[in-house]
Amino acid sequence: MKTTPRPGGRAWSGCIAAIALAGTFIGTAPAWARREAPTATASMEIRRTGDGIPHIRATTWRGLGIGYGQVQAEDALCTLADAFVTYSGQRSLYFGADKKPATRSTFGTPVNLDLDFFFKAFAGPDAIEALKREQPADLNELIAGYAEGYNRHVRSLQKSGGKGARHACDDAPWVRTIEPADVYRRMIAAALAGGYTHLVSEIVNAKPAATSPPVPTDHLSLSSRLEIPVGDARGIGSNVLAFGQAATGERGGSVLFGNPHWYWGGPDRFYQAHLTLPGKMDVAGVSFLGIPVIMIGFNNDVAWSHTVSAARRFGLFDLVLDPSDPTRYLVDGVSERMQAQPVTVEVRRPDGSFEAVHRTLYRTRFGPVVDLGARNPALGWSARKALAIRDVNASNARIFPNFFRWGQARSLDEFIQIQKQEAAMPWVNTAAIGRGDGRVWYADIGAVPAVPDDLRAACATPLSKAFAAIDASAPVLDGSRSACEWKAGQASAQPRRMPADRMPSLLREDYVANMNDSYWLTNPAQPLTGFASILGGEGQALSMRGREGHRIARELSNAGSTSARQLAERVMQKTQEARSYTADQFKQPLLDAACAASPGQGASTPDVQQACQILRKWSNRAGAEDRGPLLWDAFWTRLQQIPAGELYAKAFSAQAPLRTPGAINAADPRVARALVGAVDDMRQKGRALDAPLGTLHFARSEGLRIPLFGGCDAEGYFSVSCANEGDYTMGDRSHGNTYLQVVYFDRRGVHARTLLAHGEKETAVANGPGAAAVVRYAKKDWLRFPFREEDIARDPALVRKTLRP
Repeated sequence: MKTTPRPGGRAWSGCIAAIALAGTFIGTAPAWARREAPTATASMEIRRTGDGIPHIRATTWRGLGIGYGQVQAEDALCTLADAFVTYSGQRSLYFGADKKPATRSTFGTPVNLDLDFFFKAFAGPDAIEALKREQPADLNELIAGYAEGYNRHVRSLQKSGGKGARHACDDAPWVRTIEPADVYRRMIAAALAGGYTHLVSEIVNAKPAATSPPVPTDHLSLSSRLEIPVGDARGIGSNVLAFGQAATGERGGSVLFGNPHWYWGGPDRFYQAHLTLPGKMDVAGVSFLGIPVIMIGFNNDVAWSHTVSAARRFGLFDLVLDPSDPTRYLVDGVSERMQAQPVTVEVRRPDGSFEAVHRTLYRTRFGPVVDLGARNPALGWSARKALAIRDVNASNARIFPNFFRWGQARSLDEFIQIQKQEAAMPWVNTAAIGRGDGRVWYADIGAVPAVPDDLRAACATPLSKAFAAIDASAPVLDGSRSACEWKAGQASAQPRRMPADRMPSLLREDYVANMNDSYWLTNPAQPLTGFASILGGEGQALSMRGREGHRIARELSNAGSTSARQLAERVMQKTQEARSYTADQFKQPLLDAACAASPGQGASTPDVQQACQILRKWSNRAGAEDRGPLLWDAFWTRLQQIPAGELYAKAFSAQAPLRTPGAINAADPRVARALVGAVDDMRQKGRALDAPLGTLHFARSEGLRIPLFGGCDAEGYFSVSCANEGDYTMGDRSHGNTYLQVVYFDRRGVHARTLLAHGEKETAVANGPGAAAVVRYAKKDWLRFPFREEDIARDPALVRKTLRP
């Protein structure tokens, strides 16, 4: 790394002038905003209904984007402005090189300098232009409008002179107007969440034959890091259940339940909205902040949701280097030079001065070089060997056109056809239902490297076999042979991607479900088998949350419903019971053994006997008022330290996947010690053994402490509400239930009930404005979503705003 010093002590205004690329600041609209502006007859209206949900209606795509950009800026300006700094590679300039983002996200929490080099390298002008070129014209108009709408709000703050609605970041130098390029960068960041962003520091710090490899910031083993499919927080994922006519008891009736377990704060937080362009699009749901299309939601004819997929969206190549130069590698015996990519990042020093920091990143025909030597010495960049990584979504330009088309789909068949044509979903499973259609759809059809198992076997190296013990799904292919490229085929929607007919999908009339396990057991009556191992694997144990999800799905399917509406009501109640599957299955035998253990194991102490009484009385539910969930968490956390092969007397069996592993080995003396340890842990933290969950598990909003239900997925809770670092308080660094939707159709069209756990406003779970949605979620008071114009018009909280062109 080289640094070019610059004179210190300059004011921020001087810095801004010196680096015009930092963005377009308050003033005359740039050329892109003046060009093709809405005509004088264009109409744009924002209607806000209960919980502040915006319904944007416009007569042009650009107008629709203007409305959406404006409402997102009104509700989350500081989060968005911070994010646009990130995606433009300027965190070091504004926040310092060694600091980290304050909230979690899909790109984890590397230091700012590493993030800056990453986004400069992978979301630069060439990547932006390539993405923009492949978007349909209408979507490009929507994106341009979004930038304009965001800018309208930023400029309005400047003109208000401190009057009216304000944000904590109003006067911050990093709050600026944006261009469409900023939105494309944001789209690129979302695409890379299942690949390159796993290893940001190891990519941007890779150096030829380095004596000391780059040290990752998360301190995880490589296997633990790759077990987390997105971001760097365990438990990020989702639930989805879809019920067909055999479950609803109504011909052509179906019900969809979508429940992402996602970030409560930060740039990837969900934002709920309703977008209407009469005659073209009428769709509602959520998208990430900064994304102008609905990503999970419904229109009057289809509804869909996603879960994070178990498939790998990246692959590694084992490179043999030219002995004379570690920046050259051999392919078919011919030496090729790596492409050196110089990158410069502007940094603000602690004393207020500035400098330009330079690095060189290295790329190969397979992808950038990554140095994993700090996680495993065999995976470092030496004089003879190196690894290249390729993210299948780095060139996947079809993600957002896919969402754009889904928002306009008119039947389940059309929805399915779009998914197969685009094969673009970046790192998620999909489930969907359609109006008047008794079938339900599941698919993990998207962008997946074209690495069938025969190619993996033919191109294995000794390193490939060793890596399989770390991660059995991610392929490591021989980079010294051109024949070991990802396969090319005419049947693929995009080059070197898995063809749609080689990826798992299922249509059923009873149910499909996914709780972030692989596609294999989408429905236990029809296991999906015979797919490439890169897609996530088959015959593997489900998570405890996965087993609970199937228990709920089977119970609801067999409940004797006579209509989609009736089943939808049952789904809303059953999915939010917050039962602990581990307690339901194992609590009784564990307590029978641990509470009767010998005095030498501490089980006879009064505190332990009190704990036994509390857990026996506990209903196994994690309601805010329940006494027992906190103690069970402490107990189960310690039990998880016992290897699974020793904790369970009955090992996993693919013939009984919903019951195994099971028959817990309660007589193991470590079980009694785990209970004693849980009691001691509670006492040391000053927590009453019978403390109601809500006394510790709550969100702060508008000065209120709002008790919450739910728990973490390790304990088998289907309803996830999980804080970080052992703190039960839910805030903008937490994850769990976010946007929940239950959708069905009748002759009138779509009916949706929704919850947005963290609210629309970025301040809602940071003790600021926006409590209404959080309180609604805590009460499990499902919102009857006003989709039709007449429903919007009679909403008691309706507020209208007409935007001028």
